[in-house]
Amino acid sequence: MTYTKYSASGNDFVIFHSFIEKDYSNDAIKLCNRTEGIGADGLVVLVPSNEADFKWLFYNSDGSYAAMCGNATRAVSHYALNNGLVSSNEMRFLTGAGIIKSSVENDIVETQLTAPKVIKEEFKQDGFTWYLVDTGVPHLVTIVEDLELYNHELSSKMRYEHNANVNFAKIENGIIKVRTYERGVEGETLACGTGMAACFLRASNLGLVKDNAFVYPKSGEELTLSLKNGTIYFKGAVKKVFTTTI
Repeated sequence: MTYTKYSASGNDFVIFHSFIEKDYSNDAIKLCNRTEGIGADGLVVLVPSNEADFKWLFYNSDGSYAAMCGNATRAVSHYALNNGLVSSNEMRFLTGAGIIKSSVENDIVETQLTAPKVIKEEFKQDGFTWYLVDTGVPHLVTIVEDLELYNHELSSKMRYEHNANVNFAKIENGIIKVRTYERGVEGETLACGTGMAACFLRASNLGLVKDNAFVYPKSGEELTLSLKNGTIYFKGAVKKVFTTTI
């Protein structure tokens, strides 16, 4: 089998395409292992679809299924174009959260994320004010003055209590900086696309940013998020790390 590794804002993925749609969770565990496999945050398998250009099957590194991953939408768009799976740089593909639309220009990819759904309005817990929203997968968001307030133990506790990823966001001069604890990885990752989208939506609702904003995850890479007619657009660079045959 031939596999390609991509990095998108520090999130890394193993990607391949197949004509066979099945459960690839065991493959995800083996391939994403950082000492005995390729090493990645997740595995994405592209398979044929009657509804869109293709369909994806997404697995976290522990083999668990995930409906969506914002950074992975950008990585697979680049992969699909460069592997001849689509006929143009604009495409539509099916995820567990619905249809994603994207466009690719060189190494810059912009995706139109699925419509966000507020699960729980503002509430207080463990000394922080939280907001729970689904931007493809559920995310808890708290806005803080110092990102060093990010707490691994609290994030793990909140993740299991609310079955959601956990985001700490700092907003300064209209710029958002984010640290995210991800389900499936069960720890902090360098970036989370749907998490950044959730933080951007919360900041926008509070009037802390405009309809276009720069967002920086822990990796330090710059991404642009924008809100148009209630739809979130997510734009940034991706990097093909390598292709290998195992």
